[in-house]
This record gives sequence, structure tokens and C-alpha cells, in this order.
Amino acid sequence: MLPVDQYGKKRKFLLILGDGMADEPLQELGGLTPLEYAETPNMDTIAREGRMGSLLTVPHGYEPGSDVANLSVLGYDPVTCYTGRGPLEAASMGVALAPDEIAYRCNLVTIRDGVMEDFSAGHISSEEGRALFETLAEALPEIDLYPGVSYRNLLVAHRAEGATTVAPHDIVGQDVASSLPKGPDAELLRRCMEVSREIFAEHPVNQKRLERGLRPATSVWPWSGGKTPSLLPFYMKFGLKGGVISAVDLLFGIARLAEMEVIRVPGATGFLDTDYEAKVRYALDALKRLDFVYMHVEAPDEAGHLGSIEEKIRAIERLDEVIGIALDEFDGTIAVLPDHPTPIRLRTHTADPVPFAILGKGKDRAERYSEREAKKGSLGLMRGPDLLPLLFSRKVLEVDSDWLRF
Repeated sequence: MLPVDQYGKKRKFLLILGDGMADEPLQELGGLTPLEYAETPNMDTIAREGRMGSLLTVPHGYEPGSDVANLSVLGYDPVTCYTGRGPLEAASMGVALAPDEIAYRCNLVTIRDGVMEDFSAGHISSEEGRALFETLAEALPEIDLYPGVSYRNLLVAHRAEGATTVAPHDIVGQDVASSLPKGPDAELLRRCMEVSREIFAEHPVNQKRLERGLRPATSVWPWSGGKTPSLLPFYMKFGLKGGVISAVDLLFGIARLAEMEVIRVPGATGFLDTDYEAKVRYALDALKRLDFVYMHVEAPDEAGHLGSIEEKIRAIERLDEVIGIALDEFDGTIAVLPDHPTPIRLRTHTADPVPFAILGKGKDRAERYSEREAKKGSLGLMRGPDLLPLLFSRKVLEVDSDWLRF
């Protein structure tokens, strides 16, 4: 018999994270957010029968990226461990960095007339991206290029010192000239971008995409470089065996560095067409051998970046449907939350607090799951790294007021 907590829940934990799910009130939705407008009976059950609060996942002064936010939710304070997104994705790919190497996330993007048209090159396929990278690698022997999933790839610079970069999803629709890399590695990175522009212009992959009416990958865009961070293993930090379900290298990289189990799910795409039900089924199966599963779903974030209200609502409702499976079949503690907001209006991330709800830690006054209802919750405003200690125990930690300043 598994031990139970004071509320009778088995000591097993499922955290379901809808990436970018939080938003702002929209005029098109009558002043409601997508979370408030969507039909979410299962998230509402967690909120109504559980406890709610607001979580600040991005410390003051940090960019509101999924890297910072997910580290924070998983209990790792970005202030002490964050070095960049690139090394997290390198860890996922099994790329070991030497002390003098820096890994940069390297998007395939569409830039036309100097404007960032699409940070994902029309969500180019992994096979197409691999073909482009193989050709580019031949022309750039001084760096290492690693194709990843869709537009998400990796560039490793040797004897590198770093650069100040801008995430491409932050400048969609804007002129890119002022957002090009700056700093010690800038010359190298800009050369890679220029060479890719020349090679990709006539590449067969792009020719075929244009014939099909799809956006071409006009160049690479390196960003968020860093060296390998050091994370205390999850089981040493919390005394629990944990696993991560996702479809993006970033989350798997964090999992590998934290020595958590990487759980790959067939049909998980990291886009709007991901297999939601397969993810929750794999999560429930993994919880037979693990104590904690972190189930990450990228789709709401992608809809936010696209600026599509309809797709964001659809992604939220599809996620809610499979949360119903967890409620029916799982007898442990369940938490639901986003990592950060991805407002439709802005089409990029913000650092605002996100709503979280926990079923299995008592009950408060919240009636449904939303940004506004979270402010009624008894758990108040918390720091991201304090969520899992609360989830795994009954202790609410002291708050660092400077960390919460936003």
C-alpha cells in the first residue's frame, strides 16, 4: 500500500503544464481570456475541488522564455543555474560541450525584405530541416550544427565567449537589423546567418516548399547561447523518482541534466496536432514506476505565437479533455498550470504570474480555472521554484520579495 497524505491522496504526483496557456482579456472574447472563454470542465474541477494561486515563474530581470520558466516550475532557481537555452537542448541531443564551447539554439526562420515573417519557417518538417543543415554544415566547418525537431536546431561554437541575442519569436513582423547578434561571438554568428541565406536561397528543399505554397527557410537564427549548467539530480533534491513527457528538446534537456526519466510519446509533435491522449496515457503508465511525472504540452504556446484565438481555445479544450482521463484514472495529487503567458495580442511570452491549481491539498474559494480566479486562491502569489516543495509536502516556503518584483 502506498503511503497517503492527510487528504487521503496516494503519494504520486502528476503535473500537467499547458505551455503559454495564460493570456490577457481579449475584446474579441467579450473581455475574457482564452482560458475563461474555453470549455474546461476538468481544469475547473481541479480548481473548484482543490486550491489555487498565482505563480511567478520568471525572476525579475530575466527573459520570459520557456527555458527559464520550466526550470523554475521544476524547482530549479534560474538565478543560480540558468546559462541559456542552447545548452539545455544540447543535453537533450546528447551533445557534450567542452569547457570552451557554447551551444546556441538555432531556428530555421523566414525573413523577407528584412522582416522576421516566421520564426519557424512555416513549421518546417524535421526531414527538411535536416537536409538544409547537412548542406550548410559543409560550408561552415568551423562550427557544429545539429538538426533537431522541426525548426528547433542547435549550433555549437568552439573557443566561444558568448553573444547577446534576441529570440526570433519576439520580433515577428519586425525589422531584424537591430536584433542581430552582438558581442564576442557576433561576427561568427552573423557569418553563419549570411552563409545560410546564400545556400538556402536555391536549395531544393525551399524550391519544393515554394512550389507547394509553403514558407521557405531563408536562413538560420542563433540565439540564447550558453555553457552546460549544473543541476542537482531531481531524486536528490526531492527524494522522488521523476519523469518528463514532452515533444521539445528543451524539456528533455532539463530532464537529462536533472537525471529524470525522458519519456518519449509516439504522436507527440510539439505543435497543434500533437496526440494529447497518448501523452496522458504514457504519463499514467509511467506513474506506475515513478513518483512524479511532468507532462508538458506545447500546443497552446504555438497558438499564441501564431496569434490565433481559435487555435488557442481549441488547444486548451483538447488538453482539458485528456485531463478528464487523469481525473478518472489517477488517484494521486494533480497540478495544472502554464509555464508563462503567451498573449495572442503580443504573439510572444510575458513574465506575468500564471494561474495554478492543485487537487489533493485541500480546498478553497476558487470556482473555476482561470487567471482571475487564481487571485482568489488561498495559496496567493508564489515563486516558481517553491511550487514542487508545496506539491510534495504541506509547507509553503518563505517568499523572496526581490525575486517576485515585476
